[in-house]
Amino acid sequence: METPQKPLGTGFGTNTTVDELLPGLSLDGKVAIVTGGHSGLGLETTRALSNAGARVIVGSRDIRRASAAVAALKNVEVAHLDLSSATSVDRFADAFISANSALDILINNAGVMATPLTRDSRGYESQFAVNHLGHFQLTFRLWAALKRARGARVIALSSLGHRFSGVDLEDPNFSARPYDKWVAYGQSKSANSLFAIELDKRGLSHGIRAFAVHPGRIVETNLLRNLSQDEMMAAGIYEENSVRRLTTAGGVAKTISQGAATTIWAATSPSLAGKGGVYCENCDIAEIVPDDSKLQGGVRQWAVDRNVATSLWELSERLTLISLGRT
Repeated sequence: METPQKPLGTGFGTNTTVDELLPGLSLDGKVAIVTGGHSGLGLETTRALSNAGARVIVGSRDIRRASAAVAALKNVEVAHLDLSSATSVDRFADAFISANSALDILINNAGVMATPLTRDSRGYESQFAVNHLGHFQLTFRLWAALKRARGARVIALSSLGHRFSGVDLEDPNFSARPYDKWVAYGQSKSANSLFAIELDKRGLSHGIRAFAVHPGRIVETNLLRNLSQDEMMAAGIYEENSVRRLTTAGGVAKTISQGAATTIWAATSPSLAGKGGVYCENCDIAEIVPDDSKLQGGVRQWAVDRNVATSLWELSERLTLISLGRT
């Protein structure tokens, strides 16, 4: 049965932190993978999973930097993963599968934002390729391990940025239409949400449930590295004494711990048992808002449309030359 895209009334909210979720949470014996789990939201997610007793594998393009970042954490290891390279994705997944381990939690956290037009080796636009297609391929390659867990959860990091655009199924790689980095970012974040919806449908019979997550507006993140000062101001971000803040128009800023809380909640909360295929924010299921809404929250209908989710999945299979079928 489909899970309604309606809040559960969890009692959590914008200010809930990771540490508020950790008491009583035991992940002893569980195995998790966090892409980009060595910085920002990813590092906080890795820390929380580690502190709860899980073994965590961090996928990173920069092994040295990632290893240094997680050195103080227990039961955390780092493996090379470049989501823009199909070969790298396969190599990472093959190494994990060869160990014959179950994968209880897969957190597709890594991503890029508002980059200039660049393409991967296949000619695919980089934000769509990294944020969506790379994680699509990774999840497929790890499918056997997810099934082995008999109750795995997959978390796709979406964003309020999905409001900038739905997915253009006819031209996802900007081969014909003019490139706009924010439209491209919005498309990739809508794709993340749609991916979770279709993945949940296809994984249900194997106990695999999937959730899309909006972490919130966070200003201390490497995602902003491609923005000029003017672009940050336009996005409602300003600097005060070298500290980034949000203007009133920019909404409410979250700390890194508050931003990672919804990821940890979606990956572990008993309140989501038997549920899946929904977009979450503030440690709850988000509500659907009008497509032209100016609210700094909620999910637009195009990012949770189940028919579009199926079409995107089929397109992604063709673009990556892999097929999970309908089992």
